[in-house]
Amino acid sequence: MKNFRDLMVWQKAHSLTLASYRGTAEFPKQEIYGLISQIRRCSASIAANIAEGCGKGSNAEFQRFLQIAAGSASELEYHFLLAKDLGFLPGEQYEKLDQSTVEVKRMLAGLIKKVEADRREN
Repeated sequence: MKNFRDLMVWQKAHSLTLASYRGTAEFPKQEIYGLISQIRRCSASIAANIAEGCGKGSNAEFQRFLQIAAGSASELEYHFLLAKDLGFLPGEQYEKLDQSTVEVKRMLAGLIKKVEADRREN
C-alpha cells in the first residue's frame, strides 16, 4: 500500500482540483448543475482515483486506477476548453488550467509506464 500524499502527481492533481473549484466560482449560476458540476467532479476524480489506486493491493489495480485518473484528466481538459469557448473562462485563466491539466496527464502517463514496467519485472 502506497501513501498517495507522497506522489508528486497526486499533489499536482490536488492543486488542480483546488484551482478548478476557484476557477468555476464565477461561472453563471445556471451552470451549477452543468459545467460547474462536471469540471469539479472530473477534477476531483483525478486525485481521488490516484489515492484509491494507492490503497489497492497490486500494481495491476494501481495501474487501472491511474488509467481512470488519466481519462478524467482528458475529460477535464475538454471541459476547460468548452468553458473558454463559452466565455466562462478568460484566456489567461484557461491557459493556466489547461497547462496544469496537461502536466498532470503527462505525469500520469509516465507513472503508468513505470508501474507497467515494474509489473513486467515482477
